[in-house]
Amino acid sequence: MNCKQPKFQILPVAAVILIIAGCNPQTQQNSFLCPGKKSAVEALSTLNCHSGNAVSLKANGQCRLHYYTNQKLQKENFPVKLWLNPPSEIYLQGDVAFDPRAIAAGSNENEFWLAIKLKEISTYWCGIWSEQVYPKGLGINPKLLLEAFGVTELDNEQYWSLANAGSFDVLTKRSDEGMVIEKLYVNKCDYLVRRIEYFDAGHHAGLVVELDKYKEISEGFFAPTVIKIVRHQEQKGEETVRIILGSVKQAVFSDKQQNILFNRPEPRGFKHIYKIAEDGNVIEQPQ
Repeated sequence: MNCKQPKFQILPVAAVILIIAGCNPQTQQNSFLCPGKKSAVEALSTLNCHSGNAVSLKANGQCRLHYYTNQKLQKENFPVKLWLNPPSEIYLQGDVAFDPRAIAAGSNENEFWLAIKLKEISTYWCGIWSEQVYPKGLGINPKLLLEAFGVTELDNEQYWSLANAGSFDVLTKRSDEGMVIEKLYVNKCDYLVRRIEYFDAGHHAGLVVELDKYKEISEGFFAPTVIKIVRHQEQKGEETVRIILGSVKQAVFSDKQQNILFNRPEPRGFKHIYKIAEDGNVIEQPQ
């Protein structure tokens, strides 16, 4: 599948108008020269075309993590490595205090996991994709990372609607009961997702993903090099994960590499082991 990014330019007359009006050209360009899609079906088709162009990649970067333990805000800044094998395999590991796998998050076609050993945290989470509806409970969630790279296909078109919000097309997904589940904010000009909001049962955007500084990895496939995940928690406060990728390159994985990277490791040496249930809540497992 080959979907080329739309080309656009400011016409001479439009440029004169911008100079006279003293407006920001980028704002006017997005608002007037990039009309967006006409329907949710057309918008989803374009995004799925991007997903179809996805290729395997590997990346190095830096992660800034702000989280709470015992009502106290903790801050970490550490290097990360990331491997992506569309459509469902991803693995991220963070090197904290000389432990190259102090943080490890991954997924394959059937399941996902997150393992953290940081200061007062020694916890392992895992879940099964078929049981998940809302990506609740994990700050570094493999589902969020996969959607951030735009490699997951958006189906069930009847659940999506399209609205206009200035320079963005906004796609809204609803449940069978009509409740808002998710919103995608797509830049009208390059048609790349800039923001994803996930709504909880209380109608709040409990998880927000912001995407920026896209890089073309292969023809028709662009990956964000800045990923910010914000989790809003009423009792604790706001927790954030900010990943900045300085090197993103196309990759080819051998069978051995795929087996090592994308198979869930056994939870050995953790104080707490949790299974993420169908409703998104976590259930501690016996050891």
